[in-house]
Amino acid sequence: MAAIVEMDHISKAYDVAAEPGLLGRRGPERILDVVTNFSLTVGQGEFVSVIGPSGCGKTTVLFLLAGIRDPTEGRISVCGRRPAESIREGLSGVIFQQPILFEWLTAEDNVLLPLRLRDPGWWWWPPRRARYQDSVRQLLRTVELEHFARYYPDKLSGGMQQRVAIARALTLNPQVLLLDEPFGALDEITRDRMNIELLRLYEERRLTILFVTHSIEEAVFLSDRVIVMSRGVFSRTGSSIVREVRIELPRPRRLALKEDPAFFQAVRQGRVALREAQFVE
Repeated sequence: MAAIVEMDHISKAYDVAAEPGLLGRRGPERILDVVTNFSLTVGQGEFVSVIGPSGCGKTTVLFLLAGIRDPTEGRISVCGRRPAESIREGLSGVIFQQPILFEWLTAEDNVLLPLRLRDPGWWWWPPRRARYQDSVRQLLRTVELEHFARYYPDKLSGGMQQRVAIARALTLNPQVLLLDEPFGALDEITRDRMNIELLRLYEERRLTILFVTHSIEEAVFLSDRVIVMSRGVFSRTGSSIVREVRIELPRPRRLALKEDPAFFQAVRQGRVALREAQFVE
């Protein structure tokens, strides 16, 4: 399986404001190590989730892959390019915890936005808009929102807004999707539906997905592998990574799988790793 995402011994540290010293002098600058010695290779078509306690650096890992942050040390490649280049070229897309929709644009126009920004005649958009109409309608149909194309975000439920965000992320037909707890604010029933929706898109489009979540059950249900992180350096690995849990569950996955003993066993392995994550330097 060809590698499409590579993170080679990645570390990310932030400078923290220096503390006042005696006689008004500033004390030494403090360094906050958020991610340490993090290595991960993801093959084309894999679904990999990252979990761990709050503050362990899960979102930082995703931001590094999206080119929003630069690593302090190490090398990152997404689709054979630097992360920011991969995003700019539409090879990878990112979906955040909140949908981040523009309130003054309809669902259709929010989905069209990446195409509008890349159109060479963006400055004369109204007559050029029609050429993209069929593709945006297909995307809205893909996320079952074709009848809500003219609705503004404030008229859509939280789950529907997140589906608009997913459609927008698919506009440029990316190979890799990066998702940062996209369903964390949804109720359980809506979250289950969105998980099934995401799996359908994953299978139909043969996507590679990296998914950040707080829920071990969600991670196990969706993933081929689950990467468990610690808050700080895990003493046994010298890394932010505690353990990798491989999920040997059949696909396609349906909600009935959550009643299967094999599912409970995989969740148990994840919980054991999360407990281990408490033992750091």
